[in-house]
Amino acid sequence: MRRRAFLSIVCGAVAWPLAVAAQQSTNSKRLAIFSPSEPSADLHEHGSKFSRASFAELRRLGQIEGQNLKVESYGREQNTSGPEALATEIVRSSPDVIFVVGPGAVIFKKLTSRIPIVVITSDPVKQGLAESLAHPGGNFTGVSIDAGLSIHGKRIALLLEMVPTMSKLGCLALRLGWNGSSAGAFRAAAETAGLPLAVSLLEIGSSEADYRAAVESISRDGANAVMVLDSPEVFQNSTLIAKLVGDAKLPAIFHNVEAVEAGSLMAYSFDLIELYKRVGNNIGAILRGAKPGDIPIYQVTKFELSINITTAKQLGLSVPPALLASADKVIE
Repeated sequence: MRRRAFLSIVCGAVAWPLAVAAQQSTNSKRLAIFSPSEPSADLHEHGSKFSRASFAELRRLGQIEGQNLKVESYGREQNTSGPEALATEIVRSSPDVIFVVGPGAVIFKKLTSRIPIVVITSDPVKQGLAESLAHPGGNFTGVSIDAGLSIHGKRIALLLEMVPTMSKLGCLALRLGWNGSSAGAFRAAAETAGLPLAVSLLEIGSSEADYRAAVESISRDGANAVMVLDSPEVFQNSTLIAKLVGDAKLPAIFHNVEAVEAGSLMAYSFDLIELYKRVGNNIGAILRGAKPGDIPIYQVTKFELSINITTAKQLGLSVPPALLASADKVIE
């Protein structure tokens, strides 16, 4: 009798963690991450510093990858047939939430009105993703990195202050986003400043040779300086772009401080880690039952100026004292 009771206890002790594991598996939620410019390994909890920020917030909210959260990453390696095909595959798999980085959000708009989608993108209202920032109303929420015409005008003004002789502005941009609201605002800002453009458009997955050809094209077209438009693709390649524009003796302004740290001249940037934390919070809220249309979209309002003094000297530029005094970060 005692032996049977003992065996019952032992079997129960063994079965209990298995039952808990089965319950966790049953209760597990699925998060799909679409970022076709990034390596898939960067999109998980121990990936890039930005992903780590999102997953730290999710963990704080009780959503833990490998326990009650399954993460399916769709990065550079999966983007073999183009972003549209990749987005279609994600929607067909019907995850609980999709996190979309960059201009690909408009692709998902055509594919689903049912699956909650959290984005980091340019103006979501102009893209038709949301009714308003305060009340998105549909299946999209997240973060807008586009402050409209004013932010592009500000970057152009900063570049003109550094290069007052500029008569033609070069532009490196992702083709996928060139017809979107952000690029449209940039073109309007350049027109307002009276600057003709020399534009080179890049594809997702462009090679080093493609980037070299793009910079050479801008230089050949007579640009005196370059603006690099926001996109995950150029962000992933900002070190390479910084080297190429440096070799071409072209002053450049970026949207990310990492490019200035890599040797480019200037950046007027936002805190991307903070934005990824907000994304993690949005995803966590949705997994707890919130509707994306009820979650306000955060609009970036704080930008910081970074200047690389060494690069300015190499380009033969004298940094105006007032511009230097206004910089948040100076690299020497």
